[in-house]
Amino acid sequence: MPVQIEVPTIMRQFTGGEAKVEADGVTLRDVFEDLDRRYPGLAGQLVGDDGGVRRFVNIYLDDEDVRYLDALDTKVKDGSVVSILPAVAGG
Repeated sequence: MPVQIEVPTIMRQFTGGEAKVEADGVTLRDVFEDLDRRYPGLAGQLVGDDGGVRRFVNIYLDDEDVRYLDALDTKVKDGSVVSILPAVAGG
């Protein structure tokens, strides 16, 4: 089932500059695996070595923070929107 992913500017180097891409899957983990097949290297920016969401990346599924759902095991629906928001630091 296609899910729309909103890619932040800093990660668009992996998508050929595309701001919105699609991927398929039943869970968010599946979607990221498909995303990495389509756009190699992108999932590595989102998922850490421990298999969880990277610490300084916020991921929302239909406006809900996935950390408060089932993280990468959260089920997705056809037409869901995944928003990726990397943390920004500064002073």
